[in-house]
Amino acid sequence: MNQTESTTLKRVALLVATLSSFLTPFMFNAINVALPIIGKKFSADTVLLSWVATGYLLAAAMFLLPFGKVADIYGRKKVFTYGILTYTIASLLCAISTSIPLLIGFRVLQGLGAAMIAGTGVAILTSVSPIQERGKVLGINVAATYLGLSLGPVLGGILTQQLGWRSIFLVNVPIGLLVLALVFWKLKGEWVGAGGEKFDFVGSLVYGLALVALMYGISRLPALWGAGLILAGVLGLGLFVWWEVRVAHPVLNMDLFRNSAALTFSSLAALIHYSATSAVTFLLSLYLQHIKALSPQNAGLVLVAQPAVMAILSPFAGRLSDRIASRVLASAGMAVTVVGLLLLISLSGQTTVGFVVFSLMLLGFGFALFSSPNMNAIMSSVENRYYGIASAMVGTMRLIGQMLSMAIATLIFVIYIGKVQITPEHYPAFLTSLKTAFIIFAVLCCGGIFASLARGKAR
Repeated sequence: MNQTESTTLKRVALLVATLSSFLTPFMFNAINVALPIIGKKFSADTVLLSWVATGYLLAAAMFLLPFGKVADIYGRKKVFTYGILTYTIASLLCAISTSIPLLIGFRVLQGLGAAMIAGTGVAILTSVSPIQERGKVLGINVAATYLGLSLGPVLGGILTQQLGWRSIFLVNVPIGLLVLALVFWKLKGEWVGAGGEKFDFVGSLVYGLALVALMYGISRLPALWGAGLILAGVLGLGLFVWWEVRVAHPVLNMDLFRNSAALTFSSLAALIHYSATSAVTFLLSLYLQHIKALSPQNAGLVLVAQPAVMAILSPFAGRLSDRIASRVLASAGMAVTVVGLLLLISLSGQTTVGFVVFSLMLLGFGFALFSSPNMNAIMSSVENRYYGIASAMVGTMRLIGQMLSMAIATLIFVIYIGKVQITPEHYPAFLTSLKTAFIIFAVLCCGGIFASLARGKAR
């Protein structure tokens, strides 16, 4: 391949990965803004409503690691293409849903497609980018993720208010079709990192069932059988680790973690950071529309503050991570995030919208400092043949973190409010729920600082 072809390939790979990285976070934040309206439309309680988000996250987390391994064995471009197709079809089906159970079911299908995308997009980008450019392109890719998060609340609010919540899903269709066209016509070649290896069906099945038991169990608390499911999920994850150490071709090579403190603690830091921050948009969307009586459109304009800052600063943080150790940048980002969460603990009916915006901007600054350097550390800590699984690990930590974050929020609602719609008589209990959630998230993030510092001096 000559220099011109190589440059073209890198640009197309960056464009495709960037567009796909925009899609899933856009949907995540856009749907959060629309959830209060969807809840009223289908008379859904807070717990059932949370499963519109959690069902998607659970499916994506279940399948992300397995598809990362499948991509390494059979081809990253092939799995990526099927993922975009599945995601696009599922978006259309979500738009025509006639009930909450149907919507949740199609969101699960959408999560399946997202798993195929997330497990391969970054791997393809890393495969075609020389190591000295990796921080820069990963920073751009992370910025696309945060642009999706930024536009999600704004466009989600506008679309929900002007065209109805179904339009949020419909806008994904043309973007998905554009990515498919670019893949078929412009993204030449295929990338296989572990060709000839066998796929670990047993490990994948145990892993998926353990996650389902864990997350569904959390949503069923404080019922005793919910605690039983959580225990089964934890034991299942232990069985998964035991199996992966012994099988010849594991879906997750545990030696990667035993031999790399950078990968181990960078992944743990990502898990903690997402667990402490992902439900913030969901909680503040409910706060702004119920307590502050903002329209979906205006609530979206407020919520854009965090991801907008993330989108602007992530490329700079990515470039800095090519020169400064990730533990310094990412740990500093985690500390800033703690401050933002501590500010949100004071939310009340009298809190100004300006205070909410400032707190979100601080969270966005912390997230930008953390994410690009942390991703660079993970991708730089493994060999080329493990790019697919490392990319999947990044996505898995994000998705499991998002699930845990939503699970914490849901559990707090169950304890303080119960399985009811949020109405004015429940507002005091709702505000207590918010305060409790942000306290827990701040404590979690404090622990994440130490995990980030423990990674060593890896890039």
